[in-house]
Amino acid sequence: MNQFIYKAPYEENGKTVLEVNILPSTYCTFNCIYCPIDRREERHQTDEIQNFGDVSEALKDLLRRMDESGADEVFLNAHGESLLHDGLGRIIDAVHEKGASVRLLSNGYLLDDPRYRDLADRCESVIGELKNATEEGFQKTQRPLPGYTLDSYISHLKNFRRQYRGHFIFEVSIIKGYTDSEKALSFLESVVCDLHPDELSVVPIDAPFRKVLGVEEDKLRRFEARLRKACGMPEI
Repeated sequence: MNQFIYKAPYEENGKTVLEVNILPSTYCTFNCIYCPIDRREERHQTDEIQNFGDVSEALKDLLRRMDESGADEVFLNAHGESLLHDGLGRIIDAVHEKGASVRLLSNGYLLDDPRYRDLADRCESVIGELKNATEEGFQKTQRPLPGYTLDSYISHLKNFRRQYRGHFIFEVSIIKGYTDSEKALSFLESVVCDLHPDELSVVPIDAPFRKVLGVEEDKLRRFEARLRKACGMPEI
């Protein structure tokens, strides 16, 4: 693999962020019906580490881009699950050698597996996410690998959170018909309370799907206020 895929550097919370996709195509444990990645892109559903070949040239390019942008943080936001890249450890080390921090986005299902947990532990920030409040909804919309369950998903997130010493960000999607009821909100409150994230992000479904699965802005903000209260966070 000779090159990663980048977004233009941007400023966030006083830091220059370089956002990078380290996967050559989509590799993920899920096959979500609302995945924002173009369906024409090749997809691989797996929970096994993938060998993408020598990443030496890609790392040189990453370090060059970090120098040019003055990046304070590298955000690993892949088309799929970055933890599946067999070169992730080298990538994290290279960023740290430049004195920058690493933020990792993961759907979270693999974070209880020692192979993946140890990699996530080396990142200064980790983002986990939740898009369902029932087993039926999880299986229908996220279409996980066989044997995956919502209970296990949440258990993996909790187990990771208990031992992680970095900045844990939890992203909850409010989706019409799946996480927008009072019953779903009560379930989400209990999960958020147990996880007690350092940062909570409550978001709508991605833009291409909002016409069918989106919720009203006032409901989104009301759910956000309830969830923040559940984990003792101040209102925003």
